[in-house]
Order: sequence, then structure tokens, then C-alpha cells
Amino acid sequence: MIRHLITAVLSFILASQIHAQFSLPGESGPTSSQSSLIPETTTISPGSTITVALALEHPDEWHSYYLNSGGVELPPSITWSLPDGFTAGPIQWPAPEVKDGYFGKSYVYSGSPVFLVDLTAPASLETGSSVTLKADAQWQICKESCINEEASFTLTLPVAGSAEKDPETASLFESARAAIPVTPAGLESSASESPESLTLRLTPASTVPGTPTDFVPDQTFLKSASSGGSITRDGDSWLVTLPRATKDFLDNEIEQGDAVSGILLADAPVAIPLTTLGATAPAPETPRQALSFTAFLPIIGGMLLGGLILNLMPCVFPVIGLKIMGFVQQAGEDRRKIILHGLTFTGGVLASFGVLSGILFVARQSAGDTIGWGYQLQDPWVVLALMFLMFILALNMYGVFEIGASATSVGGSLQSKQGLSGSFFSGVLATVVATPCSAPFLGVAIGAAIALPAFQFFTAFAAMAIGLSLPYLILSSFPKLIDYLPRPGAWMESFKQAMSFLLFATAGYLLWVYIGQIDLANALGPIFGLSAIATAAWIYGRWNLPHKSKRARAIALVLTVAFAIAGCLMSKPPKPSSLVWEKWSEQKTAELLEKDTPVYIDFTAQWCATCQFNKKRAYTDEVVDLINDKGVVTLKADKTKPNPEIEAALEKLGRSAIPVNVLYVPGKDPVVFPELLSPNDLTKALETID
Repeated sequence: MIRHLITAVLSFILASQIHAQFSLPGESGPTSSQSSLIPETTTISPGSTITVALALEHPDEWHSYYLNSGGVELPPSITWSLPDGFTAGPIQWPAPEVKDGYFGKSYVYSGSPVFLVDLTAPASLETGSSVTLKADAQWQICKESCINEEASFTLTLPVAGSAEKDPETASLFESARAAIPVTPAGLESSASESPESLTLRLTPASTVPGTPTDFVPDQTFLKSASSGGSITRDGDSWLVTLPRATKDFLDNEIEQGDAVSGILLADAPVAIPLTTLGATAPAPETPRQALSFTAFLPIIGGMLLGGLILNLMPCVFPVIGLKIMGFVQQAGEDRRKIILHGLTFTGGVLASFGVLSGILFVARQSAGDTIGWGYQLQDPWVVLALMFLMFILALNMYGVFEIGASATSVGGSLQSKQGLSGSFFSGVLATVVATPCSAPFLGVAIGAAIALPAFQFFTAFAAMAIGLSLPYLILSSFPKLIDYLPRPGAWMESFKQAMSFLLFATAGYLLWVYIGQIDLANALGPIFGLSAIATAAWIYGRWNLPHKSKRARAIALVLTVAFAIAGCLMSKPPKPSSLVWEKWSEQKTAELLEKDTPVYIDFTAQWCATCQFNKKRAYTDEVVDLINDKGVVTLKADKTKPNPEIEAALEKLGRSAIPVNVLYVPGKDPVVFPELLSPNDLTKALETID
């Protein structure tokens, strides 16, 4: 009740402020814009279609609005009074500019916008007569405040055998038509939706001139791409994500539509026709039905067996080896303590499975089957953290550095007095490392479990957790089995080093996953980053030792931290770039230049270290923005494998080795850049493009 009262009071206050600021419909304001209604022809003929223009000239710093203003402002409208038989088409909207408004982005026209309308005459018109066309136009202009404007027009045209165009208005109509977006031939659009947004797929990407910068929707239930959405390249398509607008400024619900249209802002604006949402729209949820005990039992058994099998997988086996070392070291201790360690390990596994399955359950509610078990590895930061963890543990096991007597077990960073904490952490780590391996062996069981209601859902994943921890429970519950394990001795160091190679392999697998997420072009970063972290571990293990002087240990610690930070910075996921590289060919270059399109070519190769250095150094945000602003198409000529066409192109440029970077501007000599490419070189050359 209190919440509704507060909302009502705020709505009243805000509505009062808006009313004071805006001249609302029906209230007249002073006319500040110059307006005219101009016909394209001096005559009209029976059955012909002529175009008329509503031309506005706004005062400085004032603007009117697009069909969808983006807020509460009103777009131009025209009410026609036409003779019998005449029809008027819709307003043809020029591409607006996107401006920050009071309630988010606004889509506006500054200066002198022109709005075209087609009028069609009936075939029954008699030549020699004349017709009178009347129109009442309304629009709203805003600066610090908004006012409504209106004007009435009357046009009288003679009826002749043909509609003769007026040469004095030809340039006006030519410019007006050039400002109206068109749909390129061959462009196909499809739309899908989620509760938070709508995504347009535009194919093929080549039909869009240059790189899109924004999308202005016609529908009020959608926001522009620059309002928290995105425009990204996906193969031969552009993906345009538009956030939903669910409530207006008075907290009223906005009705959601089932189709989208609008204007894609690029080098030349593109009209996107009305596109109906596809079959990917989420279907209404139906209550999930619980399975009978006999139907649920095989799922429980499958999850339990799958958890056991996970102990044999490469992702998990290194953890088992480390934990077995812990059991060996504790063989002579109190048996109750051994059992307690096993139970604590199981508690860590159960707690971790509870957290992960809880996150999956919540995600399932909104995303359905689009999110699956092991989805945490879809996040590059999670993969990077796991890769570092596996790599550092492997270095420790191999003996590059030591972190204490308990370092030979998972969770070894914990002191021996915190042994139970170490066992709990072992269970957590086993879960994190195990879940990505589950899909190949638990696909059917997990697929069935995900569709279950809450109680059976969590029960199934608890069974999987018990299966993973069962070997440790058995070893701790039956200490006699531990008596058969070998006693500690010199063999343990060799075994520990042997286990490190499994961890190195796991780190290598995670590196492969990570490179797949950040693209092969960015692979050198994490490779060099791991090398820096290995150097940090070596310095720490070599010089941060008790028998070294305090000065030596302090220097070692500083260098260790410096190399570790450098490794992390080199390995972090790269920032997405709006620079889109297309595959080079002589034919493509020639076609682009014939269309007066500037072309930038990067002759490169994966094995070329200088090429990779140039990419990291030269393509700053400022350079990328300049490339996009100038409409330059970027092509990559990849010489990683032998390519005679590339060799021939390099020979024409007088070069035999890479890197070679060249800018072609129609009508000018090509600009060949130095081997060591700099942002300054690129900026100077790009600024010469008209």
C-alpha cells in the first residue's frame, strides 16, 4: 500500500514537471520554425503519383523528432483534406540523429529536415481543370523546453496530360530522397527475443555499407542499440541487440510488440523492414512434472555412476592423485581424524555442487535449456582463473617452488593446523574441475535432471556429488585399506612430479578453451602470460628461501609480484574491437576501389612476431574510430600458409617479407607503412582521406 502511494505521489510530481516543461497536445505554443509544403511538380495528371515535401527550418539548437521520439515527445504529423479519389501515403522519414534526452536516448532532426509524402490522383481527373490540396501539419520542437507548432497549407495544381517536375525544387527533392534510408537488395532480417532484449540478425553483412554504429527502432517498446544494447559481427551477419523498454517515466507498463522495424545507422543509413519475431520466442512455461520413483531411480543411478566415473577423467584424476598423497601422509594419524577428513572433503563437494546446481536452477528459470551444466566455462575469466590455478599447482608439484610441508595436497596453501579446511577446499576444487568433464558421460542423466522440479533436481545433483566423493568416503571409513598404501619415502617426490604433468595437461586444455574464447589472433597474450607466471614461480622458489639474506628475499618477492602481475595483465581477455577484418583478395580490393572505397591491407602471418607486435601497438581506439569514420574497409592477407597470390601482391609493392601494411585511397598512390607500425603513422595517412 505504501509503495503504491509513493509511486502515485512521484508520478503526480513528475507529471506536473513535465506539463510545465512541455506544451502538451492541444495547447498551442509560439511558432518558432519556418515551414512550407512544396510539390515536386508544377502540374498533376490523372492517375499519377506526385511527391510533396514538408520542409521545416528550426531555430538554432532546437530539434524535432523521428517517428519514435525515444520518449514522450511528439513526431511530425500531417492531416490531409483531399478531393474525392485522392490518397496520401505515409511520411517518409529521413534518418535521425541519436541524442541524449531526459529519459534516455532521443531520435531527433536538427537544422532543416524535409519529410516527403506521395499523393496519388484518381484516373477520373479531367485535364484542363485544377485541384486543391489542403494539409494541417503539427510537430514539436525542443531545446531546454518543448513547444508544439502547427501550420496549415493549401496547394492548387492544374491538371495536365503529364505531371511536369519543377526544376527549381529538383535539388531539394534529390537531397531529401538521399536522406531517406533504403533497404539494400538481398538483405534478409530475422528476429528473436528474450525477456530483456530483442536481437536482429541481418544477412549478408556485406549489404550494409561500412560498420553500423547504432539502430533506431520504430517501436516504443525497444531502445536503441546505443542504450545498453550492441552491434556485433557474427560471420556473414550483423547481430543487433536492442534492450526492451518495459515501463515509461510514470512507471506505466509499455505494451510489448511482436515485430520490429527501424533504421540501421551506418555509412549510409539502412531501412530495416518490419520483421516478425521468429520461433525462438520463449514459449509459455508449463509446470514441471515430478517423476515417479521408478522413473526417477535410473536418473539417480546414472548421476551416482557418473560421479564415480568422473574420478577417472583427466580433469579430475590429478586431484585424486594429490588427495591420495594426503591420505598417505596421514596413514599414521588418528583414524577418527582420517574419517573426519573424508567427511569434510565430501562436505566440500556437496556444498560446491549445491552452489553450482543452485545457480543452474535459477538460470534455468529464465533461460530454459539454453544454459547447461558446466556453463561456467563459457566465461573467459573463469577459464583464465582455473588455468592459472592448474598451472601454478603443477609448477609447485614439479618442485619449481614450495609453499610449505602441506603443499603436496590440494588446498596445500593451508597450514597443517587447518587441515580440515584443506580437505574442504579439496572437495570444492574437485567439483570445479570435474563439472566441465561431465557432459560426455552424463549427457542423458543431466538432460533429464535439468527438466525436473526443484526437489528432484537437487536430489539428482546431490547423487552426482556423492558419486564423486565416494572413493574418499570409502578410504576414510575403512582405514584398513590405508594400511595397504605404501609408506612415505623417497618415491613420493617422483610420484609428486609425475602428477604435475597431469596438471600441466589440464592447464594446457584450459588454455585451448581460453584461446577459443578470445580468438587465435590474441593467443600470444596468455602464452607469454603463463611464461611470466612461470618466471615468477621460479624466482620465488630460487631466491625466497630461509637461508637467503633478507635483501635477496625482498628483491625476490618484488620480482615475483611484478612478473605475476605482468602475466595476469598479458593474459586477460582482450577488449572487443569494432575493427572487422575481411579476407583479402586482389579481386575484392579492385572491386572496392572501383566503388571509391578506401582499402587498408595487413599482409601478416601467425608466425610473424613483428606482425603480432604491430597489432597490439598500432590499432588504438582512436585509430579504429578513424578507420570506421573514414569508411575504410580492412582486409587481412594471411601468409601463415604459402599463398602465391600474396607473394605476387607483395612483389608489386616492392616487398618480399612481412609485415607489410598498405593503404589504398582511390585516385592516390598507395601508402606503404614502415615495418614497425605506429598509431601516428596510421593517423596521419587516414586523415588525408577526404
